[in-house]
Amino acid sequence: MRVLVVTAVAAEADSVAAGLTGPGPDARQLPGGYPLSRHAGVDVLTAGVGPAAAAAGTATALATGAYDLVVSAGIGGGFPAHAPVGALVVADAIIAADLGAETPDGYLPLDELGFGRSAHLPPAELAARIAKTLDAVHAPVLTVSTVTGTAARAAELTRRHPRAAAEAMEGFGVAEAAAAHAVPVVEIRAISNPVGPRDRAAWRIGQALDSLRYAFQQLAPVLEEKPAHE
Repeated sequence: MRVLVVTAVAAEADSVAAGLTGPGPDARQLPGGYPLSRHAGVDVLTAGVGPAAAAAGTATALATGAYDLVVSAGIGGGFPAHAPVGALVVADAIIAADLGAETPDGYLPLDELGFGRSAHLPPAELAARIAKTLDAVHAPVLTVSTVTGTAARAAELTRRHPRAAAEAMEGFGVAEAAAAHAVPVVEIRAISNPVGPRDRAAWRIGQALDSLRYAFQQLAPVLEEKPAHE
């Protein structure tokens, strides 16, 4: 099958590519200037940071090539109770955690407002198989437009999403584009820092990028199978 892996920045794309086997990549630019490297069975896209950039880049790639699966991949923050620094997380749900409205009674997600959806569910069997292959946490991943930097916001997200293991900025945008093209999507995150007060000294970006490379080294047998469209 043909797989599109969508990352936010070049360092993530490089780590994914380093984990892939086969001939050297064929590098090109898609319309809009999105860098894409083609490997045996897998294309790796650098789409930009945030859900809007991720959706635009993913949609561009899907409009220019045929794919059987889209993977949103990169580093992210981990909720310490579920995913410590260095862990891998495979989403069983991709949730837009701050797409909605604040009200006097609390936060309302987009679906409760009647304006669309606020979650995508990856193909259950495929996501579980990937999580098992990687010995990864299998739990919801939150997509946020603003990275959490306080204990209060981390606590609020945990209250609303008690099973969430990670947060990042692109998964829901990738999933929206994939859904528009009727292509299944999964999300894989390597944890670089705890979700909570912003402490750059505690970030382990290099370790997380190494974990991301390891993940794609292990995934070749799974990515060779065509997933069921669920």
